[in-house]
Amino acid sequence: MASAPDMVKKQPTRIAVIFPGQGSQVVGMTSELAETYPEIRDTFTEASDALGEDLWAICQDEEKLNQTQYTQPALLTASIAIWRILKQKIDTPPCYLAGHSLGEYSALCAAGVLSLGDAVTLVHKRGQLMQEAVVGVDTAMAAVLGLEDNRVENLCEQATEHVADAVVDAANFNSPGQVVISGNAAGVSAVIDKVQNTGKKAISLKVSVPSHCALMEPASSALAEILAAIKFDQATIPVIQNRHARVESSAVGIKQALTEQLSQPVLWSKTMQELADKQINVLIECGSGNVLSNLAKRQAQPITSYPTDKPARLDKLMEVLS
Repeated sequence: MASAPDMVKKQPTRIAVIFPGQGSQVVGMTSELAETYPEIRDTFTEASDALGEDLWAICQDEEKLNQTQYTQPALLTASIAIWRILKQKIDTPPCYLAGHSLGEYSALCAAGVLSLGDAVTLVHKRGQLMQEAVVGVDTAMAAVLGLEDNRVENLCEQATEHVADAVVDAANFNSPGQVVISGNAAGVSAVIDKVQNTGKKAISLKVSVPSHCALMEPASSALAEILAAIKFDQATIPVIQNRHARVESSAVGIKQALTEQLSQPVLWSKTMQELADKQINVLIECGSGNVLSNLAKRQAQPITSYPTDKPARLDKLMEVLS
């Protein structure tokens, strides 16, 4: 008779790869990984050729890197460079891909929907449009901690209705108890005051543009025209998109979700729940830092996530998957 341990079947590994939309460690990450993996510099060279600017040099220029039209292609290129390393290393292909905000473009590139060249030039233009949309506007973003999603939405609505010229929206539903708000300074400040009156915390964020709010609607309209001219191929791996936390199967649906994503909130908690419902039990964060891995711990159904932005972290992932 088989012993109890023999009768326990090992749960099949079901992987999803998630791509971050931010990362202050991009400079150190790329330099450290490049010492071990030639794919890093090769990918940056390919992206630079498409963009017509030296992205590797931009990554060493903090002032330029902090401009969103350069931050976005740099982060995407770093993610795709790591993705190319991962594809050679992991035997079990991912069941799904997803990306937070900008990271959605990395996910679509990894899935073969967009070429690296098209993706880099697209997010560079996206960054320019975002910056142009708020010229002359005093903008802000803040992370609200400890309040339910609908309570944060209600506070944003109250500020918009009762504070002169206020623009503020719930921008990122990151995890239960963590919602990022975005808008102009008057609107965000008003919500911060209301949050503090409840005894909860609101932390101002250092950003160059206020993503995923009504201020981005002009950029969203312009982005739609650009997307219409770009060829999207069939995804080789399904991508769960931010707009509705679901897979869009057609090029038209994917482009529409990307267009709306710019001025609508990132539904990251719902995306993580969708992955949990699909029995994903390993997440791989493919890009700069470990923000998404930390958020994965705070979801209603946590999934163990492994960052890959350092050689030691890649080695740890390989040990887990072996």
